[in-house]
Amino acid sequence: MPLIWSYSIDGLDWNELAALYDAAPLGSKSPSGLKTAFTNSMFTCFVYDEQQLVGVGRALADGVDCSYICDVALLPSHQGLGLGKQIVAKLVEMSRGHRKIILYAVPGKESFYKKLGFKRMSTAMAIFEDQTEAQARGYVNET
Repeated sequence: MPLIWSYSIDGLDWNELAALYDAAPLGSKSPSGLKTAFTNSMFTCFVYDEQQLVGVGRALADGVDCSYICDVALLPSHQGLGLGKQIVAKLVEMSRGHRKIILYAVPGKESFYKKLGFKRMSTAMAIFEDQTEAQARGYVNET
């Protein structure tokens, strides 16, 4: 059965989305927090295998200058099949026209995104809610 692609949050099961992030694993995200994040995203991408949500991604964008791709996740059963690459490619396509497209990657996945044309930024900086945890997980350096 072919995969079904959707670009709308209409009818989305927020609990199923939260379970996908847990399984991916991209951490525990509450259904209400995900609803806020995805509702405020200009571009969203959902992939279903039959009726099951198996892949997702989103981009925050201002319509002119910057589109930020984030929260790309797949169920483990659908990882390694090229689906993540297709989700990122679709989000990049939807983000065309912005002066820059930025992507925030889980540490260790940088080579995957490099193959898709992304370059490491030398000036990106962040403030995390839990700086110690972000440092321990490899998202930020001490300096």
